[in-house]
Amino acid sequence: MPFTYEDVGATRDGRCPPGFHPLHVRSRIGEGHEVFTSASQAVLTWELHRAVGVTITTDAPQAAPGVDVTVGLGLLQAPCRVVWTLDEPRRAGWAYGTLPGHPESGEEAFVVDRTGDGTVWLTVTAFSRPAKWYAKAGGAATRGLQHAYARRCGVVLRRMCAGDDKA
Repeated sequence: MPFTYEDVGATRDGRCPPGFHPLHVRSRIGEGHEVFTSASQAVLTWELHRAVGVTITTDAPQAAPGVDVTVGLGLLQAPCRVVWTLDEPRRAGWAYGTLPGHPESGEEAFVVDRTGDGTVWLTVTAFSRPAKWYAKAGGAATRGLQHAYARRCGVVLRRMCAGDDKA
């Protein structure tokens, strides 16, 4: 299946193509190598997404370019494909792009990084525009839900890395 947008991979460079709504949410997760390692694993292996409360349907144990994944929330099913991954000593993450059937058109990236002072951050970057009638009808509320989801990812990952089971 082809992607539902043209500028595949734009989140790697932090670009938002014309006609799309940008999203950028950065959350402090903690400090140190152990936190970075835990956060990276949680992001790369879908564990974060499952802990946030969405279903992830894929045959792959972790994100890799070309892997198809369907994100589900209740009756809503959102087919995507991983477009890039990152696994470096101080940065790890991935992005997926939308496939036909997704309510939105665009791309979303989840990147964990450890800065020079040892602080670990999760950055969720995306660009999107409605693809289905109900996403269009939602307007600003749909974008608000996207921001809330990105913030929730940061809260849940911070709790996971702190050993708090009440994510």
